[in-house]
Amino acid sequence: MANELEELLGFLSSPSPPVKKAAVDIVRDLTGAEDGLQSLAKYSDIALPSLFRLLAEKKEVSEPAAEALINLSQNSELAAKMVSMGMINTTMDILYKQEAGITRLLVMFLVNLTQLDVGIDSLLQTGDEKMFGLYVMKLVRSFCTSPNEKNGDPFEHVGSILVNISKKEAGRKLLLDPKRGLLKQVIRQFDSTSSLRKKGVSGTTRNCCFEAENQLQNLLLISEFLWPALLLPVAGNKIYSDQDTSKMPLELGSALSIEREPVKDPEIRVQTLEAIYLISLQEAGRRALWSVNGPRILQVGYEDEEDPKVMEAYERVGSLLIESNAGGEESSLASK
Repeated sequence: MANELEELLGFLSSPSPPVKKAAVDIVRDLTGAEDGLQSLAKYSDIALPSLFRLLAEKKEVSEPAAEALINLSQNSELAAKMVSMGMINTTMDILYKQEAGITRLLVMFLVNLTQLDVGIDSLLQTGDEKMFGLYVMKLVRSFCTSPNEKNGDPFEHVGSILVNISKKEAGRKLLLDPKRGLLKQVIRQFDSTSSLRKKGVSGTTRNCCFEAENQLQNLLLISEFLWPALLLPVAGNKIYSDQDTSKMPLELGSALSIEREPVKDPEIRVQTLEAIYLISLQEAGRRALWSVNGPRILQVGYEDEEDPKVMEAYERVGSLLIESNAGGEESSLASK
């Protein structure tokens, strides 16, 4: 005989829209508490496919279903089960084939599923050579399209998906492939006013810089966008002198010769400094940094910095530049 929870889950497939709506709202509310999550996890074979089927329905039903799945997917075992059920493929289909009105929630769902290696592999389509990277290309294109302010910014969480996939070598190589030009598109989003987008861009760029030893040339191909995205967040608050900016490319010098809004999130500053460090491990990377007067920017930015973790990241780069005998101007980065 079915218990109350089994009966509730059965109502998710009811032919009556009001009954179905009431059931999915209750299930969504259950996922908001740890006890409810644990109870539903025991019936995941029924709950997960039932909730997932509702994503293709009208917003009044699909929205609470998506919210429930987001909550459930925070459990790594349940998330792995969802991936094995093909939910990434179907979510991508719903995202691009239907105007469901739950785009933002679907993207957040994908963020959770790509916390797992199996989820990353599924989104990258690693098992299909012809399809490899297609989903990511679609998401990047959506991420890089100006958001419709009336609908908020439904694709801003794509930045978090890109951070997740760039933790794996296959994801980094896809983003760095010059024929696809994905990182170049992504990095230009650093100009966004959204801190979530900025963090997604800085985290993705930093992860891609782990390939600097083998892919430095591909990174430097987008220097025009790379150096502003990495150096402006850590350039401090001062307006730079003509003498300093004259040694920089136009896009950097122009930005640093006027008042600008500082990047307040210390995590972003740490990530960009880590990216600079990874590039500077290579001799050609250090030369590229010097060619844009990067050490001077780091020196000035370090003087303004107050966050201990960010200061430590500055000092790590400074020590590397000193050890490599790149020059003397950067010596004040080593201690404070």
